[in-house]
Amino acid sequence: MTTTTTPDRLDRAVLKLAGVLVLGALAPLLDSTIVNVAIHTLGTELRTGVSTVQWVSTAYLLALAIAIPITGWSANRFGAKRMWIVALALFLAGSMLCGVAWNIESLIAFRVIQGLGGGLMLPILQTLLFRAAGRERMGRLMAVVTLPALIGPILGPVIGGLMIAHLDWRWIFYVNVPICLAAIALAVRVLKPDPQPTAAALDVTGLLLVSPALAGIIYGLTQVGTHGGFGHADVLLPIGIGIVLLIAFAVRRTDEPLIDLGLFRTRSFAASTTLLFLTGFALYGAMLLLPLFYQQARGESVVAAGLLLVPQGIGSLLARTAGGLTDRFGPRPVVFAGILLTVAGTIPFAFAGTAYWLLAVALVVRGAGLSAVSLSVMVGAFRDLEPRQIPDGSSTTRIMQQLGGAFGAATLAVVLQSNLVGHPTSTAYAASFWWAIAFTAVAAVPALFLPAVRR
Repeated sequence: MTTTTTPDRLDRAVLKLAGVLVLGALAPLLDSTIVNVAIHTLGTELRTGVSTVQWVSTAYLLALAIAIPITGWSANRFGAKRMWIVALALFLAGSMLCGVAWNIESLIAFRVIQGLGGGLMLPILQTLLFRAAGRERMGRLMAVVTLPALIGPILGPVIGGLMIAHLDWRWIFYVNVPICLAAIALAVRVLKPDPQPTAAALDVTGLLLVSPALAGIIYGLTQVGTHGGFGHADVLLPIGIGIVLLIAFAVRRTDEPLIDLGLFRTRSFAASTTLLFLTGFALYGAMLLLPLFYQQARGESVVAAGLLLVPQGIGSLLARTAGGLTDRFGPRPVVFAGILLTVAGTIPFAFAGTAYWLLAVALVVRGAGLSAVSLSVMVGAFRDLEPRQIPDGSSTTRIMQQLGGAFGAATLAVVLQSNLVGHPTSTAYAASFWWAIAFTAVAAVPALFLPAVRR
């Protein structure tokens, strides 16, 4: 029996594929926020200082950055299905090893294995989904698959806080095991066989330029908070080296580059990737501020702060219809509406003494705005790309998200630290949220270059 579908509906096979991939994506998206909550506990349990235990997060981020550039080539060379299973297996192995770590050094080493799996996973997920859905249905599909990316940072702190309060610290890693095992089993059964390999030989020179470049930039940004600003050699040197390596990659000439920078000649892709960088500021920067605001400015516990952030996840759920609107009207109007909602939902945090109920309403609005922006921008990025360009597009968009998030978190950490000196805590957070609002508003400029109507 043949199933007929229309461009306006996602058929059952595509939805089934999306469900399988979303399950696998839950593991790295929840893991990062759960581990961040547990950093202090890990330092206490493993008897190490703050500067050392921070490497549990830093090592993961660096490994993730190193793995992302190779995803496009590996998906073409070995098949996206095969590489999805490899990524899940790496993350599973890293999680199990982290759970049995015997000291801080072994835990850091095993987090590298986790990071390599996580770095491969999300770009390959995008490649599989966009190939299956086609450009006409991207918005509705993104409404499904971006859900864990939006609610992960909300639920992660709650789950992490509860685990730390009631279970051994090793369970923050063991929780990934059943998720990964189920995702691997379903991927083997549901994902279609890979086509014949199409990629040329690996661009080794490009890999040796891009991966260390991303690692250097992200490492430098992680040191901003430690040194209280950007003006320190431990910050500037790795960032500077990373930028030089990226420039070297961009100016070199080769027939088969690791990442095709020619994608930026497509206006909608260039505008969308710029927006992804800026929304990284708005999302990850403010996600740094929000839990700290409730804990430091309002005196709440870790678990209570996580629960108080749940309304933002509710707002994300309410904005799922933005996917269909993006397919119908194009990304531009949806992104503008999302930016306005995000700004409106952040403004109440910029005033000291705002009532809890108003903050909860603001988080619902903010979550809806961020959800609309995130999925519409991703649709805009892939809208005008050819199928053969999707793997490179997936790698590039993920790189821009990572860099934007790292810059946003580092910048707002410096803003917050500088305002805490000589000012009341509530005033310092109010000023920092105004900066977050400004970063969000700037994103309206590249949004002008997004397509406005469906083609």
